[in-house]
Amino acid sequence: MKEALYWEKQGEKTKCLLCPHNCIISEGKAGVCGVRRNTGGKLYSLNYGKVTSISMDPIEKKPLYHFHPGSTILSMGTAGCNFHCDFCQNWSISQDAKAPVDEITPEQAVRTAQKHASFGICYTYNEPFIWFEFVLETARLAKKAGLKNVLVTNGSVSREPLAEVLPFIDAANIDLKAMDEDFYAKICKGKLGPVLDTIKAMHGKAHIELTNLVVPTLNDSPEKIAKLVDWVAEVGADIPLHFSRYHPCYKMDIPPTPEDTLKTARKIAMKKLKYVYIGNVWDPGSDATYCPKCGKPVIERSGFSVTRFKVKEGKCGYCGEKVDVIQ
Repeated sequence: MKEALYWEKQGEKTKCLLCPHNCIISEGKAGVCGVRRNTGGKLYSLNYGKVTSISMDPIEKKPLYHFHPGSTILSMGTAGCNFHCDFCQNWSISQDAKAPVDEITPEQAVRTAQKHASFGICYTYNEPFIWFEFVLETARLAKKAGLKNVLVTNGSVSREPLAEVLPFIDAANIDLKAMDEDFYAKICKGKLGPVLDTIKAMHGKAHIELTNLVVPTLNDSPEKIAKLVDWVAEVGADIPLHFSRYHPCYKMDIPPTPEDTLKTARKIAMKKLKYVYIGNVWDPGSDATYCPKCGKPVIERSGFSVTRFKVKEGKCGYCGEKVDVIQ
């Protein structure tokens, strides 16, 4: 165990200040995430240096389509999460704080990335912000070593810890599950507001892309999609948005998202956003990056592989228009 950052004493209890839940935790108990526990009147991180999964992944799998396209990145995750989404696809680790783990140090993580010629480290598979102490230390070392740091996150973190780690973060894919407080409360057991704050705080300081899992009957109506798209467009029309197909998982048995629903969502979004994608479904062309001016495909993909790349120094290889891609 490692003493946690961002907490305060409240008598014999501890108040965790890492995320918006602000859990008040009694002796011997853990917070909502399951991995921050009050022991002897102090708050400890139970998952520091513990990994449930580690592998080399295509950056497109995160999904990040505009950040070093075609590259692979060392990806790692731990156990626990501060959300409890009914449809969680990684529930065996995110919803089980006692999932089997291996030990790793920040130094070992950096050396592993270098050994495998990775351009960086991605903190993913579960919620990286509840791995805060380890992510912060590893990200600092990785930055010094010339590596990039990437988060795949639900965005539910308090402002102070976000501000501390953000200088070391190069890119993030953030889930924007719905523009609906009730959806977050009932389906995810979380809050929408802090997620929106995180997106706005990270925009312009790190490369960000957003993912919206489209769940039939819950967040898939054209009106709800339009509301989400309008908000994203206000923050930045250049933010890539990924609509992802839902499949029954964990506690949810709603049938999978119809492909036509995803295509409708993309059509709505393309009216206001430059880069819109469909994921978790085979739909040729919906995973390609198109020039905002001439409309030609400048990055073509098959699955998680880049098959054609026509971006030169951040510009369209056909007409010279700026394309928001970090190479």
